[in-house]
Amino acid sequence: MQVILLERVAKLGQMGEVVDVKPGFARNFLLPQGKAKTASEANLAAFEDQKAQLEARNLETKKEAEALGEKLDGQQFIVIRSASDAGALYGSVTPRDAAEAATAAGFTVDKKQIALIHPIKELGLHAVAVNLHPEVQVEIQMNVARSEEEAELQASGKSIQELAAEEEAAAEFEIQELFDDIGAAASDDDDAPVAEAAPAEETEN
Repeated sequence: MQVILLERVAKLGQMGEVVDVKPGFARNFLLPQGKAKTASEANLAAFEDQKAQLEARNLETKKEAEALGEKLDGQQFIVIRSASDAGALYGSVTPRDAAEAATAAGFTVDKKQIALIHPIKELGLHAVAVNLHPEVQVEIQMNVARSEEEAELQASGKSIQELAAEEEAAAEFEIQELFDDIGAAASDDDDAPVAEAAPAEETEN
């Protein structure tokens, strides 16, 4: 199926190009989102008439996207989730979650702009691409943790495995200290002087 692109579409073409696409891709994505029109003679003629207007609108939205991108690029957003001790999430972090986290922090981001190849299913820091415009893409970081405190530690560069190892080492240290205290107390008891027994009284015959 041939369509004319009304804006740049990654891996497909630039605005104004006529490209061949699968009918399902055109019907389910390109056409309903206004990214393309069927390449009929009427639509091609209409595009030529509106080309200057479309290019001007594209330039304006690109500038707006670039302005937002400068503020958004590299930002880190915290998402609190329940997870196992090994760091596996009970569920996953989706594009909707990422968009809501960014929006809550004051950035206008739609879930359709979040480019997740696979849902996030583990604790930790995850790089996520955000398509603000066909020609403007930035990267944000999702800090997925079980608590705000854990998120802060992850942000400082510690992985969930390192945090678990530190907690385990701290627990072992506490247990060792407890055994040392018990051993010291037992040793003190052993060193305590033994009272001498009083001499037995002589009995009269």
